Amino acid sequence: MTTTYRTGAAGRTARAPSALPAPLALTAVWILTRAGMLLLLWRDTLGIGGVGREVYVLYRHWYDLLALGTFPPDDVTWQYPPAAGLVLLAPGALPGLTYYQAFVALTLAADAAITVALARSGGRVEGGGSLGATGAWLWTCGLALLLHLPLARYDVLVTAFAVFALLALAARRPRPRLGGALAGLGALVKVWPALALLGTPRGRTTRRAWTSAALTSAALLAALVLGFSHTLGFLRQQGSRGVQIESLGGTALSLARLTGWPGAVQYRYGAFELTGPHASSAAHAALALTAAAFAWLVVWRVRSRRWSPATPLDAALAAVLLFTVTSRVISPQYMVWLVGLAAVCLTSRHTRQRPVALLLLPAAALSALAYPVLYDEVIAVTPLGCGVVAARNGLLVAAALLSCRRLWTSTVRT
Repeated sequence: MTTTYRTGAAGRTARAPSALPAPLALTAVWILTRAGMLLLLWRDTLGIGGVGREVYVLYRHWYDLLALGTFPPDDVTWQYPPAAGLVLLAPGALPGLTYYQAFVALTLAADAAITVALARSGGRVEGGGSLGATGAWLWTCGLALLLHLPLARYDVLVTAFAVFALLALAARRPRPRLGGALAGLGALVKVWPALALLGTPRGRTTRRAWTSAALTSAALLAALVLGFSHTLGFLRQQGSRGVQIESLGGTALSLARLTGWPGAVQYRYGAFELTGPHASSAAHAALALTAAAFAWLVVWRVRSRRWSPATPLDAALAAVLLFTVTSRVISPQYMVWLVGLAAVCLTSRHTRQRPVALLLLPAAALSALAYPVLYDEVIAVTPLGCGVVAARNGLLVAAALLSCRRLWTSTVRT
């Protein structure tokens, strides 16, 4: 790749060396940022430290049970759909590595695959043009803003299902059956990838995608039920969850605690939750908001009349944003999902979500500041800890409202 310029009256064209070609620049930045993330994970002393403990303690404990053919029985921290067990079993298939090393290796492989798919999507996504690299850059840099956390959670692997499903649905030659199958598989790993199908165009595409998703997930679920015991035990662990300290409701209660609310922070269900007067009301309010978000999405789906090639991408981001901000739990790894979906949106020139994608970058940085850097401050409910989480959640609320507004105006209003 070279830069041309004209010299002299004759207008002769000369060539000067250009900057590093875009694919090489992207590769270099990916390698440098991932090396930095690996270094942080190897040391694992930033802030509260122990980010990798979830892999080599909790995931490894679950792996030992799953290898015996059973999902964790009566374990309040096991709150995931059954196909998550297959993801946690996968590191055992890599020879010569410890479980921890194999898990990080698989996560990096999924990360690299997402980056390559986004970078190549410009010519394959309808309306993509040269914009695919923009999505790849957002993913590469946005994930790095979360520091080493993504390497020690299985959410990058989950996000890969949603990213590949959306790219299949939005390709110049759409592959709805493949997109539906990937979304169905992802839904059995962590539910939310099913939202990748929310914006599929009416008619044959929707029927093929949703049917493929239903058949794929049903077949896999049946196989898991037959092959493992306690397959559906995770359902019992959802109803009793309270308000996690990093959620929107948790922010409200934390701010109230600074002004005298007598609640406390307790470690329950694998997260720090706020307990005390009105905490259960905050949890119920979150569930009500989630129901309202679902109702809005149904109304949007019914009333939408105009589809662009980017509508499936934009709808997925808006839906996941809505369910994130209304959740009783906003774990920092949820930002991996949002960065991935925003990156897919940027592969299409028709997307209306560019301002939303930009809002998610400072939100990701603030998430890393809250955990692990200042997590001691967060769980101690200090003004600094509350301020960081409140700023992050404020950005997420703004992103969700803006995303929904832009989705609505681009598809419903004439």
